[in-house]
Amino acid sequence: MLSKPTAPLSSLIHLFGSFGQILQTRLFPALREELDPLSDRHREFVRALALLGLDGFVARRRGRGRPTQDRVCIARAFLAKAVFNFRTTRALLDRLAHDEVLRRLCGWEKKADIPKEWTVSRAFEQFASSEFPQQVHAALIERTQSERLVGHLFRDATAIQGREKRCECKPAERPTGRRRHRKASASTPPENMTRLERQHFTMPNLEAMLEDLPRQCDLGCKPDSTGKKNSWIGYKLHVDVADGQIPISCILTSASLNDSQVAIPLAEMSARRVTNCYDVMDTGYTALAIRLHSKKLGHVPIIGYQKRGGEEKKILAPHEKSRMRERSAVERVFSRLKDEYGADHVRVRGNAKVMAHLMFGILALTADQVLRWAGIREIEPGEALT
Repeated sequence: MLSKPTAPLSSLIHLFGSFGQILQTRLFPALREELDPLSDRHREFVRALALLGLDGFVARRRGRGRPTQDRVCIARAFLAKAVFNFRTTRALLDRLAHDEVLRRLCGWEKKADIPKEWTVSRAFEQFASSEFPQQVHAALIERTQSERLVGHLFRDATAIQGREKRCECKPAERPTGRRRHRKASASTPPENMTRLERQHFTMPNLEAMLEDLPRQCDLGCKPDSTGKKNSWIGYKLHVDVADGQIPISCILTSASLNDSQVAIPLAEMSARRVTNCYDVMDTGYTALAIRLHSKKLGHVPIIGYQKRGGEEKKILAPHEKSRMRERSAVERVFSRLKDEYGADHVRVRGNAKVMAHLMFGILALTADQVLRWAGIREIEPGEALT
């Protein structure tokens, strides 16, 4: 059985129907009158703003003291940085100073209203510490995908290059003395369990799993599709992607962490947001604990088999191979995130800030893919509304 019942789709259809009508008949015609011409990137930015509703998540400061710059406008600007794929915050501010359309879309009427670079950087630090983009993304998935029955969740990780000194982690100390043999029927004490076993058997909730994951910048190594090993200094982004190339859950860890160590926390996070049938993963996730946990959630795990030692190589069934071929969707998400939404040029330091930078790109990508999945597009002037 599924982990939770699927609600009827009537409210979801009504949501997208109303949104499409407002977008096509009111918003874009008004913007064409006021801010024409709008480029393709401007229109994509407007669609993302309309769907995400950033303004409702930004806390405005009230009371005495020196007033802060409007955080709503700055949040919009960071979304624009991801949509337009600006490499630095300085490049974003330069574009805002010369692009009147983008500046007014962000909320600043005059060039003099644009805050200084250090003010924008402080606001970004607040967004990162409060996990602002993660909250917006979780709300978007809840609003648009919670009533949908997702067929497949594709799970994978990608390298994120960092611009900071890697952390020299000391190896864990092993207990000295002679190791005592235990009976086959005896249970393994928690201190001798692997991380996967602790996640599946002893950790009570998702928060405890996330706290146990390493987050510092370090050295990572991962083979590509041809078997060649590539190393980098930085982090690793783990993502669950639903049918339609929609990112559902994201976790950022140290680059050295094996992909399989994040499978169970990702599954728990995604299970809180959507209902899915299949968990599809590559051979890097071959572990009994992952399969058991997937079945515990009511899902069907489809994981590529990895031959170990003298074991016989297992082969996926024909229907499993067919579903495994759909796993390229997560690779396309990683490609778009790096090529179009800024994940390939991270300039900030620290796990929280790097995650915030990546999540603004995830927000822009998710908004675009949700609208594509829903079939919502902008009509051209003179085109009949269908």
